[in-house]
Amino acid sequence: MKRIIIGFVVIIIAGTGAYFAFRKDKNNQQFKTEKVTVGSIRSTVTATGTMNAVTTVLVGTQVSGTIKHLYVDFNSFVKKGQILAQIDPATFEAQVGQAKANLAAAAANVEKAQAARLDTARILERNKTLYSRNLIAKSDLDTSETNDISAAAQVKVANAQVEQTKAALKVAETNLMYTRILSPVDGMVISRNVDVGQTVAASFQTPTLFNIAQDLTKMQIDTNVDEADIGRVNANHPVEFYVDAYPDMIFKGRVSVIRNAPITVQNVVSYDVVIRVDNSGLKLKPGMTANVSIIIAVKDGILRIPNVALRYTPSGKGSAGPGKRAQGQGAWIIENKKPKRLQIKTGISDGNYTEIISGPLREGDAVIVTSTDNEKKGGSSRGRGFFR
Repeated sequence: MKRIIIGFVVIIIAGTGAYFAFRKDKNNQQFKTEKVTVGSIRSTVTATGTMNAVTTVLVGTQVSGTIKHLYVDFNSFVKKGQILAQIDPATFEAQVGQAKANLAAAAANVEKAQAARLDTARILERNKTLYSRNLIAKSDLDTSETNDISAAAQVKVANAQVEQTKAALKVAETNLMYTRILSPVDGMVISRNVDVGQTVAASFQTPTLFNIAQDLTKMQIDTNVDEADIGRVNANHPVEFYVDAYPDMIFKGRVSVIRNAPITVQNVVSYDVVIRVDNSGLKLKPGMTANVSIIIAVKDGILRIPNVALRYTPSGKGSAGPGKRAQGQGAWIIENKKPKRLQIKTGISDGNYTEIISGPLREGDAVIVTSTDNEKKGGSSRGRGFFR
């Protein structure tokens, strides 16, 4: 019996010790903190885009034929009016010759018609004299008048045929001129889509023979910015970007145009933002992918707080619902070994730090970013996001 009583006493003592040990461990919650600091914040909008020449001209042909000569190639610098290629002109030269012959024939027909008119005019005058002397019938006079009118009309027809053949000659000469493909602008040949001996047909649409960038020293980036960020972007904002060809080199540009036409892909809406870039060194090439950071704001020497501290919520306090959002942004500190929430007003953010505009926090204050209880229970140290 004595042993049983001793056993019960031991069990009671052990249970009491375990209970107090558990309470001590529970009350001894550990917090991880980071300090409020003074530093710089650069708020940016990131996107990707494609390098393009500011002005690109597609050079085609208005006549069909076989490419006889090529005078330029990829990367060739060209001047306005410079010949780029020659379509075999033999057929068009023959058409010009035929049109000239037709014009000569039409001119000869004019002379023939004029001679006929001269003859009918003489006959008419002679018949008028004879009729006045009653030497011929009235019908003979009428016939001579009709013949004279017909001859005059024939002269007009012959003259019209001359004008028609002149127009045909002009068309033939224009087509012959179009066999010489000329550059419409100064620039560089980006692409050449034909080879010598290749036949090009301009029946339904003008085929593209060359792609010429007018001035590669000035380029632009066409980038898509999400609708959630487009409200923060304005024309003339500075831009920094890099391309995969030069990953360690930062290029600079400036927002030129924000186009209003929406671009919708799989229910995601974005807008085309055009960024002008100086390319005096000709390092940037059309088609390169640019990783862009549009600089919205830069502030130096400001009070800032880690973003993770703004997302922290102690377990049991609930997530940042509408009621919390209405109260404004807040951060938690340790006061008397317990977490305490301080309300603050925030400004710009760079994704890692957020500006503190007003509130009780000062430089060096420790704010809670996580706790052992949160880590064990999977708490809300990474809760809902916040407005930047």
